[in-house]
Amino acid sequence: MKYYLIAGEASGDLHGANLIKALKKEDEQASFRFWGGELMHEAGGELIKHYRDLAFMGFVEVLFNLKTIFSNIKFCKKDIEEFNPDVIIFIDYPGFNMRIAKWAKERGIKTHYYISPQIWAWKENRIKSIKRDVDAMYVILPFEKYFYENKHQFPVHFVGHPLIDAISNRTQIEPSVFLKENNLDERPIIALLPGSRKQEISKMLEVMLSVTDDFKEYQFVIAGAPSQEESFYTPFIKKQNVRLLLNKTYDLLSLSHSALVTSGTATLETALFKVPQVVCYKGSRISYEIAKRVIKLKYISLVNLILDKEVVTELIQNKFNTKELKKELSKILDEYNRAVLFLEYNDLEKKLGGKGASEKTASLIYKAIKK
Repeated sequence: MKYYLIAGEASGDLHGANLIKALKKEDEQASFRFWGGELMHEAGGELIKHYRDLAFMGFVEVLFNLKTIFSNIKFCKKDIEEFNPDVIIFIDYPGFNMRIAKWAKERGIKTHYYISPQIWAWKENRIKSIKRDVDAMYVILPFEKYFYENKHQFPVHFVGHPLIDAISNRTQIEPSVFLKENNLDERPIIALLPGSRKQEISKMLEVMLSVTDDFKEYQFVIAGAPSQEESFYTPFIKKQNVRLLLNKTYDLLSLSHSALVTSGTATLETALFKVPQVVCYKGSRISYEIAKRVIKLKYISLVNLILDKEVVTELIQNKFNTKELKKELSKILDEYNRAVLFLEYNDLEKKLGGKGASEKTASLIYKAIKK
């Protein structure tokens, strides 16, 4: 069968790649065409558009790039028509994907959605479009099943979180060899995860790096995003205490003592590696003011949202400054605070539903379209 997948971010590329691998086991004749990144390409199939050309951060930035966005939508529709897939699998990225889902549904193409749009956070009225345009929804957060089925009477499949598989299936490293190969010393590592988009990285790293001189007994290592070139990070690496590792985030987290993490999927990844963290976020002033008025959540990090309490500290907008960051980093370096956090992380992992998200989703999709 023919599968068309659309992922618009680095996390979608990761989950899309694992889903492709799982679908290949279900369907030996499967062929794939997709929007994503290197990981999906390595899993097999034809990469049409890279997610680095699709990611625009914030309300204002989206407005400035509307021409490009609409051009991509037009191109996507044409490409789907030419490929004529048995099913389109949407992976998060709702602003783009929901438009394609509406168009596809009208043409009788099967529409399956893996990793739900976060309508529980904002734009809850999208439930109308989802009910109309999505044939099947596969959710990865435990509270999403309750949200869809009890609040909106829309049946969904809770398949568990694919990050558990991605982390448990990774190739193990030898710490001493890894440190030597990457010019790292024996000091404890504080990982910096500034995000994947250029705008985001620039904003976050400026503040994250401002505390390095206060913690010289640690080495700071930037987790470079797979979508960015090494040269992009060069202006930020001015201090001897800072290193950059490209495309090695999981290896880095497996050896990290603590982390400063931009809000997003990375907060959950960091927690699953049992690394104490401070969650950070800063957008443009206009985008932030708009977000405050439309997003109705107590927390921004997935860790706190899933556990429904503040387990990891969140420094948002004006609170994300050198003084506050230094104070909160000191807290997670304290052994007692770390021990408490580890217990919370164990509870988090139990709530995520165990291994097998990609395999469960692939099996459900294949059985549904085979009918």
